[in-house]
Amino acid sequence: MPLDPSTVGYTTQPHTLTYDWKTLALYALGIGARRDELPYLYEGTPDGLKVYPSFAVIPAYQAVLSMLAHSGGDMAMVVHGGQKIAIHRPIPASGTLTTVGTLQALYDLKKFAQVILETRTTMDGEPLFDTTWSIIFRGAGGFSGPRPPTGEAEPSVPKDRAPDWTEEEATSPEQALLYRLSGDLNPLHADPAFATAVGFPQGPILHGLCTYGFAARAVIKHAAGGDATRLRTFAAQFRKPVWPGDTIITQGWTLDDGKVAIVASVKERPDPVLTGAWAKIG
Repeated sequence: MPLDPSTVGYTTQPHTLTYDWKTLALYALGIGARRDELPYLYEGTPDGLKVYPSFAVIPAYQAVLSMLAHSGGDMAMVVHGGQKIAIHRPIPASGTLTTVGTLQALYDLKKFAQVILETRTTMDGEPLFDTTWSIIFRGAGGFSGPRPPTGEAEPSVPKDRAPDWTEEEATSPEQALLYRLSGDLNPLHADPAFATAVGFPQGPILHGLCTYGFAARAVIKHAAGGDATRLRTFAAQFRKPVWPGDTIITQGWTLDDGKVAIVASVKERPDPVLTGAWAKIG
């Protein structure tokens, strides 16, 4: 089915997610958390379980799937183009979240189509976090739709100095199989035959949001003093696939006003996998 421009403005029904420490610990393991990050993995620590703010993408999955299905696009041709989270207050260690999504825009990129999705998540009626998703439908362009507007300039990597910090961390060969247990069940990340059929003969790729979570952990470690509650905004564009077992190298440049410019690559190949990335530290 072709994408349907009339679906712009579609708003989902509320989707709820009740979660506890197991939900959060599984997510933390999926984005690479290690034993020395025990406060994010073990509910028995003195101050209780801590929450990585990139968990904000998890409650949005059902709303995002609803919007993508409503758009009329071919779900087999979906890849993730970019992601942004905006955290309004620290995420509690348990509770029930309510998420509503809106299909904000549909753009024609000639060969591809871009869908912009936004979600708002509340707890007990109070805003907790928002997410913005850029989803690419491969082969779905050319429908005479609008081009993306020129947005505001985002913080960029300084060209005149080396990064202020670098984090190098290997993913496991099973990383995608672990991350998918948090809710993203796209077979592109698990099924070799499916991956080959949709253009990835090397095998299932790592979820873009898993790479995003690895980078978020690096930002928290190096730019926020290990305090996840200080990460207020994190945005990134996904440029190249990462395969389970690759080593992710995240680099950061400290800017003014609590902002950090970020780029991520993999040790095994020269091209960046996350660009246009930045964080706001509070």
